[in-house]
Amino acid sequence: MSIQVKTAMVLAAGRGERLRPITDRIPKPLVTLGGRTLLDHAIDRLETAGVERVVVNVHYLGEQIVAQLDRRNSPKILISREPSLLETGGGIVNALPLLGSEPFFAVNADSYWLDGTVSALGRLAAAFDPETTDAVLLLQRTVSAVGYDHEEGDFMLDPLGVPARRGESEIAPYLFAGIQLLSPKLFVEPPPTPFSLNRIYDAALDAGRLRAVVHDGEWYHVSTPDGLALVEARLELRRTEH
Repeated sequence: MSIQVKTAMVLAAGRGERLRPITDRIPKPLVTLGGRTLLDHAIDRLETAGVERVVVNVHYLGEQIVAQLDRRNSPKILISREPSLLETGGGIVNALPLLGSEPFFAVNADSYWLDGTVSALGRLAAAFDPETTDAVLLLQRTVSAVGYDHEEGDFMLDPLGVPARRGESEIAPYLFAGIQLLSPKLFVEPPPTPFSLNRIYDAALDAGRLRAVVHDGEWYHVSTPDGLALVEARLELRRTEH
């Protein structure tokens, strides 16, 4: 039985250094694919999944992001401003007063994905059992990730959906797709800000309360100018084939 998730956070504060020089003039979340910004693609998917309120954190060229969001009529958008970069974990802690007390989706603003038979967000909600789980991560097979320029991956995964970090000399078959469902309980005693969400994942893993599902659709990694060109070419090919 799936939980109903009504709130989400889109992480949009970063500088996008690897995408320079494109990100010298616009923030990475405003890069476009198919004539629509990565940020709007992410919010569109959240809204389709039933999310009614989206918190977006901003820092680098943040007013451009705010201006883009002002063009949307729905869902309800709340802005969490960061005078200095707080990293992914610190950004969520800063936004907690806006996120409320129920589990929420957290999505990297540069995550672009196409769903399989069931929506990725719906699958995360179905895998989230509040009795046993504080976080569910969406994983992607490294071999089918478009634009992914690493080989080592991030996680192993057992048959019960429990992930494990790869060892230092190992190659893992799955990468973290930048899409997740989190409980606010994870942030009751957070590390000093700024900090990465990786510290939250590791704490949940140690407590036996981290789960993961493998994406059954397509996932695109927009990280560098070359990667962006590859993703654009792949999406264009996909359009012509259909």
